[in-house]
Amino acid sequence: MRQNMGILDKTIRVVIGLAVYGLFMLKFTTGWIALSTVTLGNVFLLTAFVNICPLYKVLGVKTCTAYN
Repeated sequence: MRQNMGILDKTIRVVIGLAVYGLFMLKFTTGWIALSTVTLGNVFLLTAFVNICPLYKVLGVKTCTAYN
């Protein structure tokens, strides 16, 4: 698969993913909201590390400048 995420997009996703984990670890979220936010955080971190966002692929969006 071709990468479709730029460095700024990846950085924002990592920051959001880690912030969500921080909220969970500090017990700002509980119950099903905590489960939902941690799942969303996992998605953000996973897509940031693999450089591919499936939703971007469906929508035809590319935020990277170098296309593999």
